[in-house]
Amino acid sequence: MEIKELGHLVLYVRNVERSAAFYRDVLGFRQIMPDPNGGNSFRFPAAAFSSGRTHHELLLIEVGERAASLPPGRRLGLYHFGLKVGDTDDELRAVLDQITAAGVQISGASDHTVTHSLYIHDPDGNEIELYVDVPEADWRNDPSLFAAPIRPLRL
Repeated sequence: MEIKELGHLVLYVRNVERSAAFYRDVLGFRQIMPDPNGGNSFRFPAAAFSSGRTHHELLLIEVGERAASLPPGRRLGLYHFGLKVGDTDDELRAVLDQITAAGVQISGASDHTVTHSLYIHDPDGNEIELYVDVPEADWRNDPSLFAAPIRPLRL
């Protein structure tokens, strides 16, 4: 077997409408289900999103307001997931302006040599990395760049 790409991510959320609004209205992810023009073929509260690369990259499934919170600190499971938001620092600055205007708090900002990244949390506490690849970082020919020391991001 050979993995070709990471296909999609499924998250349990407390309130699918609140979370869908965050991913759709704040982050600009295109919601494909439920269909904005009506109709929901899911038989449970859920929302799906696609950038157009594949049928869906993100699926949110509602589990209710009483669901347990993510425990703080080191734990098993998902740490964060990354969403590429452009190709330049100018695009990352525009994303920063957009999300701060929407009231989203930045929880971190890092220069990873191969990426420039901002970190935020969704309404359920899932950490999201919003990043751009650094064009001059030739990680294909020098994979060690991926493990370079993390530096503070200067946008």
